[in-house]
Amino acid sequence: MSVIDQKKLQALQLLAAQIRKREIEIIYKARAGHTGGSLSSTDMLTALYFHVMNIDPKQPNMPDRDRFIMSKGHSVESLYCVLAKAGFFEDAWLETFSCYQSKLAGHPTRKVPGVEMNTGALGHGLPAGVGMAIAAKMDKKDYYTFVMMGDGEQGEGSIYEAAMAGSHYKLDNLVAIIDRNHLQISGNTEDVMSLEPMRERWEAFGWNVYEIDGNDMKAILETYEDIKQKKGKPHLIISHTIKGKGVSYMENVAKWHHGVPTDEEYAIAMKELDQAIETIKNA
Repeated sequence: MSVIDQKKLQALQLLAAQIRKREIEIIYKARAGHTGGSLSSTDMLTALYFHVMNIDPKQPNMPDRDRFIMSKGHSVESLYCVLAKAGFFEDAWLETFSCYQSKLAGHPTRKVPGVEMNTGALGHGLPAGVGMAIAAKMDKKDYYTFVMMGDGEQGEGSIYEAAMAGSHYKLDNLVAIIDRNHLQISGNTEDVMSLEPMRERWEAFGWNVYEIDGNDMKAILETYEDIKQKKGKPHLIISHTIKGKGVSYMENVAKWHHGVPTDEEYAIAMKELDQAIETIKNA
């Protein structure tokens, strides 16, 4: 990568680290939240909102914007913190997350600037994303639709109906992302419902499939550069991530799918996340 690219890469890594810290802050204050999956998806969301997508926080409904659907709506903390950081709404809103009469409920709602779809019931995001991508083709628009799904969500049959449709209509303006952290609320995904061979399954549906480290910002950026050159098929990113990424005692632990740190755990998390921020700044 060039010198300019290295600066951009470092800036995105720093943003992701700062956003992770904010996620823990709002979950701790609200005493509620889906911690692990929010932390695992932060790098991907940071890349999308601060580098990849054509968006304007001052015009959240501009017709030619790229669309993003958080199909795994329980990981809304990462989405809200990214939207606030990008300027879709004031950071002060985050202080009310999941509180009575808050604008920021525990799952995404279209009442929030920048949110395209109410989600939370799993399996709905990709079918809606297919519809948005078809609409773009019909209207001869160039915008992309991005859909982030959980790996546990892959047990929903509606996902595969949408996968067939995406391929049938050659929706090369559709990018689906699976946050493949291997854990869901019930435990290991493969114990709940076997999802492998994931790559071969989606390739058989006719999708252009990438398999990357979803916590590696460089790999994420390179993948999106390649996607924009590929035509004729919808795209899937199998984003291998660490559930609870960035907080040592949360990483790869299923109970942190939904969990609130104690005072002591919160202090440890803040220390580790602050250290990560300083490490990136001093790199």
